[in-house]
Amino acid sequence: MNILFAVSEASPYIKSGGLGDVAGSLPIAINKKGHDCRVVIPLYKDIPQKYRTSMTYITNLTVDVAWRKQYCGIFKSEVNGVTYYFLDNEYYFGRNGLYGFYDDCERFTFFSRAVLEMLRYIDFKPDVINSHDWQTALIPVYYQVFYKYQQGYEKIRNTFTIHNIQYQGKYGTEVVNELMGIPLYHSDLLMYDGCINMMKGAIETADKITTVSPSYAWEILDPWYSHGLDRILINKQYKLCGFLNGIDTVYYNPSSDSVIAKNFSSEDISGKKICKDALLQELGLQEGDEPIIAIITRLVSHKGLDLVRCVFEDILALGCKFIILGTGDKEYEDFFTEMQRKYPDVVSTNIMFNQNLARKIYSGADIFLMPSQSEPCGLAQMICMRYGTVPIVRETGGLRDTVIDCGGVGGNGFTFKSYNAHDMLASCKRALELYKDTPDWNKLVQHDMQQDFSWDNASEYYIGLYKEIVSWNK
Repeated sequence: MNILFAVSEASPYIKSGGLGDVAGSLPIAINKKGHDCRVVIPLYKDIPQKYRTSMTYITNLTVDVAWRKQYCGIFKSEVNGVTYYFLDNEYYFGRNGLYGFYDDCERFTFFSRAVLEMLRYIDFKPDVINSHDWQTALIPVYYQVFYKYQQGYEKIRNTFTIHNIQYQGKYGTEVVNELMGIPLYHSDLLMYDGCINMMKGAIETADKITTVSPSYAWEILDPWYSHGLDRILINKQYKLCGFLNGIDTVYYNPSSDSVIAKNFSSEDISGKKICKDALLQELGLQEGDEPIIAIITRLVSHKGLDLVRCVFEDILALGCKFIILGTGDKEYEDFFTEMQRKYPDVVSTNIMFNQNLARKIYSGADIFLMPSQSEPCGLAQMICMRYGTVPIVRETGGLRDTVIDCGGVGGNGFTFKSYNAHDMLASCKRALELYKDTPDWNKLVQHDMQQDFSWDNASEYYIGLYKEIVSWNK
């Protein structure tokens, strides 16, 4: 099969989060199974020069953005056996940053239309276009309205993947005519709660809707998680399914990671103690065998940081050290900075994002805390287990699907259900109690390191879905 990923970011070229990781890793796994999966992204100004030098120019075309005629250049490159296409327009993408601009609606309307127009000019016809998140949500809409019956576009199937339902592409009704160029008699595809909702349009028109974990697929049918889209999702539930994301097990590999102090594996975990000591020294924390609890996250409310803030000193009183890495809202940055000032020997707050330091923390910490309000998939809990760091998570989304409480069979971490600070504290107490039992704790560490969260498994589900919808053409 030929599959085209239309996405707003993709590693290694450019990424802002987990979406870029998926677009960089999943196509590799799909291609290894004998398919041809390619990726198209905007040609952002922020893509490093080292990657630009390998790009080859294909052609240029004109793309309709309502009444506007906009230039679009097509470039091509290859990395890790995957072909990437880059759509160039200096006006839309020749600026610093990916998102958060006043004209994001126009920028990604252009990109969505350009992806479909590009197919006339490349030697690749996809059987399936998999669009990701609101930035590409117009692709299945445009396909349904304009392209479905055009020569060369026959029998293309569309899937749409929701990575984070919080961001939906909501705009005023004027954009239908002014930017999208969609006839008013088709505007009902996009109308929702009195405004234009691009994600709603994709849910309406795509053949299948996927999410990034099985639990998240049914959670977003609930108003508490759906950010208003539960009604349309319940109506289109027959389209909805959830596949758990994977992680790059080559990049995140404690037995070969060149950044960490000492390599180790599930067969020999002795190197983890050396990583722990090196981490304490680097961050200026007092030496000692007390367990290290780590948080690596965006410092925002839906990551459950209000729970942490509520019982932070109670957790410290249990006899542990705490390491925080991330940036975000000032109230959380200030809180954790104050905790470091108050407890400098046992708390290290690092208001930054540093990939190398993150891997040092994954390898050197004992426990990883993820008390999220919601978590579509989550990668950090998989990465930490890869490095033998035991997760404590709230049972939501992908956290529920990847972490099994040690109170049951096959347990690989500690969980709590309610969004409650003292339930989280109780899970921390249970983890720290087990930590004192060195042989049992080491068994748990080894068990976690043996978990398989590779894209090799996850890709099978996506391939199965693509085969199903392509078979509808027969």
